[in-house]
Amino acid sequence: MVEDKIADMLTRIRNANQLKYDTVDVLGSKVTESIARILKEEGYISDYKVNKSTSGNTITLSLKYSHGKKVRVISGLKRISKSGLRVYVNHDELPKVLNGLGIAIISTSEGIMTDRDARKKGLGGEVLAYIW
Repeated sequence: MVEDKIADMLTRIRNANQLKYDTVDVLGSKVTESIARILKEEGYISDYKVNKSTSGNTITLSLKYSHGKKVRVISGLKRISKSGLRVYVNHDELPKVLNGLGIAIISTSEGIMTDRDARKKGLGGEVLAYIW
């Protein structure tokens, strides 16, 4: 049983991306599905598919590369808020990843969104991960 599904998801993406796999399967939940949706909207993955089964849901992510599988679109992933140390920020303290080149995934009262969307809505929350 995996305790931290977000960290497991980021690790699986990082490993598959390093080996330049086309797809990677991650454990399914509402949070990981929201993160997959954000990754697709921001252009870090090409698509995702939710696979429902009796043994548990999985999400298949189609990783994205440029220049014919030579350059990775995702160059880094980092889990920020962990079970031992939660990181919360106000709307005016929202982080910018690489001066706006990357995204921070924030869990707010209105759902999981990027730092840009949270800044527009004036919301703070828990910083889940950085992706660049």
